Amino acid sequence: MSSGKVALVLGSSTGGVGNHIASLVRGLVAAGRPVLVCGPAATDELFGFTAAGAAFAAVEIPPNPGPQDSGAVRALRRELAGQGVTVIHAHGLRAGLVAGLTRPSVPLIVTLHNAVLGKGFRASASQLVERIVVRNATLVLGASEDLVERAVALGGRARLSPVAAPALPPAKRSRAAVRAEFRLAPDVPLILSVGRLHPQKRYDLLVAAAARWRSLTPSPVTVVAGSGPSYMPLAQQASETHARFHLLGRRDDVPDLLAGADLAVVTSDWEARQLFAQEALRAGVPLVCTAVGGLPGLVGEAAVQVPPGDVDALDAAVRRLLDDPGLRADYARRGPERAAAWPDEAATVADVLAAYDEVSG
Repeated sequence: MSSGKVALVLGSSTGGVGNHIASLVRGLVAAGRPVLVCGPAATDELFGFTAAGAAFAAVEIPPNPGPQDSGAVRALRRELAGQGVTVIHAHGLRAGLVAGLTRPSVPLIVTLHNAVLGKGFRASASQLVERIVVRNATLVLGASEDLVERAVALGGRARLSPVAAPALPPAKRSRAAVRAEFRLAPDVPLILSVGRLHPQKRYDLLVAAAARWRSLTPSPVTVVAGSGPSYMPLAQQASETHARFHLLGRRDDVPDLLAGADLAVVTSDWEARQLFAQEALRAGVPLVCTAVGGLPGLVGEAAVQVPPGDVDALDAAVRRLLDDPGLRADYARRGPERAAAWPDEAATVADVLAAYDEVSG
């Protein structure tokens, strides 16, 4: 097994990608691999790469491609120079594009975490970037099978590399204490989602469904932990529809929130192996999720799957679970059983190390 320094490159992140890289840093350092992380300064503050044992270099990779990319390319090239890096591992299209444009003299691995969605000019531009990234990479790792198939169709060398959710610490508060934060009576259900507030997550559907649930007795309260560009539109929608729906902002107490929740919900238009879906099933919280991307293969029969973009199906699935305590208990049992078969963080790190050896060889 090779032992040279690894450069992990990322763009802006407030959630899944940053958490995955922090997990890789811990595993790689434990395996004796020196690690350099290159990304926006805020990511080190948020995810603690240096605290986990990595060297960190601030490289501000903007969220959208443009002329400013030339500055990011120069900065990354400068930070990599003289570091003795033997493999570069970029995460996501933006980091993959900037890393590829440095014309590295060592192998470049790119992990694709998200699909290109939408229509119009922005989607067309993203598809062009996707093609460039895939063809510049020595190897593409896809977080789900559809990402691998897409990379191969674009002419890349690709394989599956599942992303394991980092193990959550135990909850620090009791279920009663968590529910007291939201002033919930003992019989009021708490519905939870965790993720970036972005149109892809389709939290507008969750707000619309939550407005319908006002008619239920007792009426559930829905909360979403996360930050992002959709905050104001969602807050306005919740206010206009009088939904019992609350945006909590970024939280570092997800284990506590899961301990207090009766149901977990994922409404995204697309996901690979969404970290919150993994966390919910591990915690034994019944999950309703959209049947998109890598989610069906991830959750199997351990969650209730609904079509994307279908508020009626979402509404019906949640009502069914709320009306049937025995069904909720059944899914609460299925979740941890399903999760026990997933690759853990150690397996994810081992898979990535194997990829490094593969391209180095």
